[in-house]
Amino acid sequence: MNKIIILNGPNLNLLGEREKNQYGNFTLKDIEKICNEYANKNDIKLSMFQSNIEGELVEKIQSSRNNQDGLIINAGGYTHTSVAIHDALKILKIPIIELHISNIYNREEFRHKSLISKIANGIICGFGADGYEMSLSAMNKFLKK
Repeated sequence: MNKIIILNGPNLNLLGEREKNQYGNFTLKDIEKICNEYANKNDIKLSMFQSNIEGELVEKIQSSRNNQDGLIINAGGYTHTSVAIHDALKILKIPIIELHISNIYNREEFRHKSLISKIANGIICGFGADGYEMSLSAMNKFLKK
């Protein structure tokens, strides 16, 4: 059974309330339900974690190096700014998928720069909540190689 963790960064706890034109009407709880259903059907042991605090995300990334087979991260605004998250991800020897609900490349210019992309094995963006299930499927394929 593959162990996969999904990390969600700042403001993703407010999905369903914020910028519905960018993020849709679904909530983080809706996404967690979809992900858990996918995991149960595909023999994945799934952990999910959300924090608005950069240090908490760094600690989860660091602890993942010893107890996870793959990591999916939607770092939210930290994607564009966090050297600390970048450096923590570089330590990992497990596959990493960068995930974004919106297409960061057709938004504001500052969002076009990701400090995670060069570390990630793959990037999924612009597919809304479906991107989470797509990420789990992609990670599962990475781990079966």
